[in-house]
Amino acid sequence: MLTRRLWPLRTIWLISPLGLIALIGLIGLGAIGLAVVLAGGQACPERSERDGQHPVRADVDLAPQALVRTPPGEDWPSYNGDYSGRRYTALDQITPANVHQLRARWVFHSTNSDSLEVTPVVVHGVVYITSGNDAFALDARTGRALWHHTRALTEGPIVWHTRVFMETDNAHLLCLDARSGNLIWDVAYADTRKNYGATSAPLVVKDKVIVGTSGGDDGVRGFLAAFDALTGRLVWRFWTIPAPGEPGGDSWPGDAYLHGGGTTWMPGTYDPDLNTLYWGTSNPAPDFTGDTRPGDDLYTDCVLALDADTGKLKWYFQFTPHDLFDYDAAETPVLVDVALDGRLRHLLVEANRNGFFYILDRENGKFLSATRFAEKLNWATGIDERGRPILTGVHPTPGGTKICPGMDGATNWYSPSYNPSTQLFYFLALERCDMYFSVARREAYRPGHTYYNTGTERIPSEPGRKVLLAYSVATGKLVWRYPQVGEGHSWGGTMTTATGLVFFGDDAGELEAVDAKNG
Repeated sequence: MLTRRLWPLRTIWLISPLGLIALIGLIGLGAIGLAVVLAGGQACPERSERDGQHPVRADVDLAPQALVRTPPGEDWPSYNGDYSGRRYTALDQITPANVHQLRARWVFHSTNSDSLEVTPVVVHGVVYITSGNDAFALDARTGRALWHHTRALTEGPIVWHTRVFMETDNAHLLCLDARSGNLIWDVAYADTRKNYGATSAPLVVKDKVIVGTSGGDDGVRGFLAAFDALTGRLVWRFWTIPAPGEPGGDSWPGDAYLHGGGTTWMPGTYDPDLNTLYWGTSNPAPDFTGDTRPGDDLYTDCVLALDADTGKLKWYFQFTPHDLFDYDAAETPVLVDVALDGRLRHLLVEANRNGFFYILDRENGKFLSATRFAEKLNWATGIDERGRPILTGVHPTPGGTKICPGMDGATNWYSPSYNPSTQLFYFLALERCDMYFSVARREAYRPGHTYYNTGTERIPSEPGRKVLLAYSVATGKLVWRYPQVGEGHSWGGTMTTATGLVFFGDDAGELEAVDAKNG
């Protein structure tokens, strides 16, 4: 096992030898960072600059089939590399035998930002990244900037043909020319004055750009929307909180559905054979207080299966009904194919913030198994045969209640990965509890204002800790664990390779590689 010190967070870097160019899909912390709000939702100035000495290659044209290709090779065109969410690369130059020889090849310093919380994408030797108020195209071999586009608070990119798509924190979808960085179109898809925003990269399926929203903690009504990739025209919108009279609408009283949360703040995955999108939803609103939203609060804390052409719901599975703990279900729904009971099954696997590792049949949403992976867990004793949690009855109180996992969950946006050779699912877990509080008198919902009503506190005497876990998809059981040093402050994800390695950013600020079979 090799450990290498990471460069400061205001840098992006490639690893030498160049054979694992897609490794930068890991180094960007594994996920888009925490959402920030653009004050007032003002219009944003923007500009694009070209480096005349290093023009962008004219052959940057990524066919949609490249997003379908599993596993990805030299290109890493989307947040997860491909539609499956596996974060697995077929590149084979970096092996357990030579991984100790890795050195930084080049360093790029971002501007206007103290962090680089993004998964870069790579297409035909060009690296596309966003950082704070900027988007860059870089030469993958040298790190030289090819173009620079300025726009406030951009999120992660995805490449389709000669276009780059990205979202902004104030819920705009941008389309740029991948060769020049020039703006082609800009669509506002939600009202930031009502606390809508975006925190992740979009997903492109066929000729549609799929976007989600943030703001669930602040009482927005979540949705997914699809836009025409050529024109920016809205094609469909699916509301994750159903209205009265719609399926699931009876789980919300009165007009509570209008500010029920259930946002879609992380990228989903897609099965081309089933033409199905899989997308996770966030917690219900208000956080930690359930008296205004009795019932299951559909479709919060769910994975949704939607028809990619129409946005129609095929099925759903709810991990934490009537969530009082901000557990969400926005973690990546990873698509794998594994033989179970003698036949090949098309599965969806997810390590959920609530502390359980789930395996579902992705064709119909049937619950197959759930395994507890969090050691610190007191909100449920297990998951029953229907997939519903067996509750212990703990809940927030005015004086505070210790609840495990805490508000950040037993895992979170830090990306998991799956290696088809080992059939192991890798993810970082966080062991920590929090104190949860309720209030005697709740405040009414007001558009544009926070909608927490309650809160949580850390327990100083019980710092968190991170551990890298590997679970067998075939059995649902833990295979190995690799504890981290530190208090669980790292939010980096994982990536696995065809040569049997797992890369991840550890809690000490270092890049580590471990053996994918045994940790």
